[in-house]
Amino acid sequence: MATLVCFHAHPDDEAIATGGTMARASDEGHRVVLVVATDGIHGERPDDLGADESLVDRRKAETMASAEALGIHRVEFLDYHDSGMTGWEGNGHDHAFANADLDEAAGRLAQILRDEAADVLTIYDWHGGYGHPDHIRVHEVGCRAEELVADDLPALRVVESTMNRDDMRRGIESAKEQGLDFGPDEFDPDGPMDDGNPMGTPEAEITLAVDVADWAERKRRSIAAHRSQVTDSSFFLQMPMDAFAQAFGTEWFIEHGRAAGDGPRRGWFFADQTG
Repeated sequence: MATLVCFHAHPDDEAIATGGTMARASDEGHRVVLVVATDGIHGERPDDLGADESLVDRRKAETMASAEALGIHRVEFLDYHDSGMTGWEGNGHDHAFANADLDEAAGRLAQILRDEAADVLTIYDWHGGYGHPDHIRVHEVGCRAEELVADDLPALRVVESTMNRDDMRRGIESAKEQGLDFGPDEFDPDGPMDDGNPMGTPEAEITLAVDVADWAERKRRSIAAHRSQVTDSSFFLQMPMDAFAQAFGTEWFIEHGRAAGDGPRRGWFFADQTG
């Protein structure tokens, strides 16, 4: 048995980015740990919050339901404040994750890695996929934690979760060919995101593609668990299951220490099987 630790910025980020990977690892007998950096206070506020219930309370409960759907064994909240998108007032909050002391935050993550004798750590790519300040900080904190545990966990494998920009573009074109109308607000993965950069990573720079199609239903249950943020009418939950599995049945990673080649290889973290 190996141990996978997935480090995410907000409650619900785990569902889309690494939900299939976590469910697959759990089903194959590995220990799965989720670490959530922030409280998600800047999420959508549902109308049915109880008198003594905060949005943070709700989002933590939803994360625990998501963890149950994915077979996660341990969930840790670092409880920094959600920083909000670039330019929001929350960016300047003293306890915002974007402003967290790098060594302090990385030290907390590093201790979890040591306690768990982690074999694999997932973080985000250099710009957090779409430039959110908290996602960028996940990358920075994760890389620093990797340095802090280098002597204790020399075999730790660190991989950056990312989005395949070329695959997203192909998916949009395929949907158009099938008659899907995206309307005037069509999403463009090549357009500027929160930090002005395009979405995700070009395919040529991605080193690993993990097949999670068989866990797509579990992944969608994880998304649905975040009910305050995702309604029944959402894009994710309205897609037919086969279309969802096709769109979200591969999760993409950039491995530290492995040079990009001619594109991502198909593989897995444990036993490193390919195919």
